Amino acid sequence: MKEWCAIKENLEQRAEELALYLIENQTTVRAAAKKFGISKSTVHKDISERLPLYNRPLWLQVKALLEENKAQRHIRGGLATRRKYKGI
Repeated sequence: MKEWCAIKENLEQRAEELALYLIENQTTVRAAAKKFGISKSTVHKDISERLPLYNRPLWLQVKALLEENKAQRHIRGGLATRRKYKGI
C-alpha cells in the first residue's frame, strides 16, 4: 500500500511540475513532453485528468494556455511547412 501512495504522490507532483513548466515557458505540450522525457499522451493525461482533481486553480491557468495553443496550431503548422519547403 505504501508504494502505491508514493507513486500517486509522484504523479501529482509530475502533473504540477508539467503545468508550471507550461505556464512559465508559454510552451506547447510537445515541448514539455520532450523536456520531461515522457509522451505527449502522458502530459495530456496528467494535465487534463490528474491536475484538476487536486489543484484546480493551476489547472485553470494551464487550460487557458492549452486552449490558446490549440487556436494557434494551424499557424505554427503552416510556418513549419513553409520552413520545410523553403529549406530554412
